[in-house]
Amino acid sequence: MILLEYAVLFIVLAPFIGGLLAGIDRKLTARMQGRVGPPILQPFYDVGKLFQKEQIVVTPSQHFYVLSYLVFIVASGALFFAGGDLLLVIFAFTLAHIFLVLGAYSSYSPYSFIGAERELIQIIAYEPMIILAAVGMYMVTKSFFVWEIMTSSLPLILYLPGVFLGFLMVLTIKLRKSPFDLSTSHHAHQEIVKGVTTEFSGPMLARVEIAHWYENVFLLGFIYLFFAWNPLVGIIAIIVAYLLEILIDNTFSRATWKFTLKSAWIIAGMMGLVNLGVLYYLSGVVPV
Repeated sequence: MILLEYAVLFIVLAPFIGGLLAGIDRKLTARMQGRVGPPILQPFYDVGKLFQKEQIVVTPSQHFYVLSYLVFIVASGALFFAGGDLLLVIFAFTLAHIFLVLGAYSSYSPYSFIGAERELIQIIAYEPMIILAAVGMYMVTKSFFVWEIMTSSLPLILYLPGVFLGFLMVLTIKLRKSPFDLSTSHHAHQEIVKGVTTEFSGPMLARVEIAHWYENVFLLGFIYLFFAWNPLVGIIAIIVAYLLEILIDNTFSRATWKFTLKSAWIIAGMMGLVNLGVLYYLSGVVPV
């Protein structure tokens, strides 16, 4: 069941919600560091200034890659909130980040190149866990469609606790938080400057920031699926998860790419696989 009105609401409202979340993130981060911090609406001011700047393009293909990145991020989120096929959503979401990587590669900058390499490593690290989450939801609800998962009366968090914990771990990677902010960061502690977005400027960089806002809203919506049986609990879970990510970001120092890859595959992967194995056994499918 595809609900187009929810897709439209996502397209219209997600940038505002994502921008507010970014502003709250920056304010809470500043408070944790003993600073006053910028106003909550500062991300909107920053993006507005970027659209007013002159656009300097290293290679013409960057336009295509950045626009494709934004379009596929929006498409994946719109399909998700419209209740579409979760596997198709994940495919579009991954394809969006491939375009971002290609945009970074096309600039021929050493910093951008390293950022692109690390972005690919992050994709390899988090992608298996996201797919395991989709498979786990299918095993419980017998459907890959988001709408059927959301309307299910089964509390997924009770069936998929390991998958949920694994997803929270890779969520840190996707939100670009320490210790897994390898390819780029919103904070000024990167040894590769801005990494994957080093050579993006002006309106092009503004589109990347807006895509990040869409992406964050989509990821928080994914968390909601684990608690969809109770909307109030789902909203509380989203708030707690996001605050936890901000706390982790300000508590841990940045890890190496090797540790990121190993921990995502071993810790998160094992949580997900063991959880699915137990669920498969308890479902009575395993032949005696």
